Amino acid sequence: MSTPNKTSPGADPKQLERTGTVRVTGSLAVWFLSSCKLGFRVDQLRVGNLKIYWQSGGSQPHLVNIQFRRKTTVKTLCIYASYKSDESYTPSKILASVGNNFQNLQEIWQLELVEPSG
Repeated sequence: MSTPNKTSPGADPKQLERTGTVRVTGSLAVWFLSSCKLGFRVDQLRVGNLKIYWQSGGSQPHLVNIQFRRKTTVKTLCIYASYKSDESYTPSKILASVGNNFQNLQEIWQLELVEPSG
């Protein structure tokens, strides 16, 4: 998602898009998952309903790869995580990497999560 200015944590990106504050660009990308459990695929990841979600499977790390068809500037990334709802499935670390392909990805930031809510 790209945004011209700062938004408050927990703000609804779709609501902000309606006001013209941000432009949600996720539909312009192709989304891949490293793994998923039956019935918890990539379409559940972006459905916009907090009761529907992606559930990873297999060994860690669990990856979400977002590839844009052309160069796209992303200024803000919104991720909802709820320890209260997910417990052991809640991520404890989120890394963001960028590049032109898998071979030249460079980590640009890392976030440690402790019982996140929102």
